[in-house]
This record gives sequence, C-alpha cells and structure tokens, in this order.
Amino acid sequence: MAKITKDTIIGDILDIAPQTAPIFLSIGMHCLGCPSSRGETVEQACMVHGVDVNALLEQLNANIGE
Repeated sequence: MAKITKDTIIGDILDIAPQTAPIFLSIGMHCLGCPSSRGETVEQACMVHGVDVNALLEQLNANIGE
C-alpha cells in the first residue's frame, strides 16, 4: 500500500491493512463498521473525534510499513 495521507478513505485502509483497526479504536473511532465512517477520509474522522491528523498518520504509516 502506498503512504496513507489525510485524504485516504478509512474503508480503503481497513480493506488493505485490517491490522490498523486497533489504532482507530484506540483513539475513539469505534464505528469502523458503519458505512458512513468507512467513507470518511482520515482528516474528516480526526476532525469529528478531535484527534491530531498528523499523529494518526504517523501511527498508521508506521504500522503498514512493518
């Protein structure tokens, strides 16, 4: 998978790298199965949940690089 950016759709991340689900859950994104959340970008989800998008991107990209 290419690098995850703030414009990457959460559903795409979960489809390609399901091991990232615990990262989303750990920051309060408990609605990963909802159709609306799967269609959100990383930036949109961070805005809704009050999460620093750059910090989340760091975690996600480190995880998929392992």
